[in-house]
Amino acid sequence: MEPGGLIALNEIFTGIKISLMLGELTSIQIINVLSSQAMGRLACTDGKHPYVVPVTYAYDGKYIYGQANEGTKLKILRKNPHVCFEVDMMTDMANWQCVLVFGEFEELKSEEAKKARDFLFSRVFTLMTSSTIHAHEHQVTEELDDSNRVKHIMYRIKIGKTSGRFERR
Repeated sequence: MEPGGLIALNEIFTGIKISLMLGELTSIQIINVLSSQAMGRLACTDGKHPYVVPVTYAYDGKYIYGQANEGTKLKILRKNPHVCFEVDMMTDMANWQCVLVFGEFEELKSEEAKKARDFLFSRVFTLMTSSTIHAHEHQVTEELDDSNRVKHIMYRIKIGKTSGRFERR
């Protein structure tokens, strides 16, 4: 259905005319979305079934960096490195931006993995649990520990193609 049809239908039921704008993001807007977020969804497939997981990430303008432990995701990615990565920013149902990245999974080793981990942690660890929260107000009885958030395998997604859409009221 065309956006105009939705607007007209809304006006009939509510008596309120709402102006919606749908469109494609520019390359600058795509970069801004990728740079401003820390969580996305990684989609891969084993050839039979799609597999989508939320991941924390960091974007450097050329690659998307992430980390993983051994498991289903890595098993699939090692067999089929072609991926789709999705990131969105949403204020409400009528104000959002969404970016899709099509690329290729690359497992990192040695010095590349160390550099990627440092980059990822410089972007993501600042968002982890604050040591200044008031534990007594949240029934926390143990010391806070983010060490389980460190995964063993570092990877990156080599970006091939990007696209983005938005809706704005």
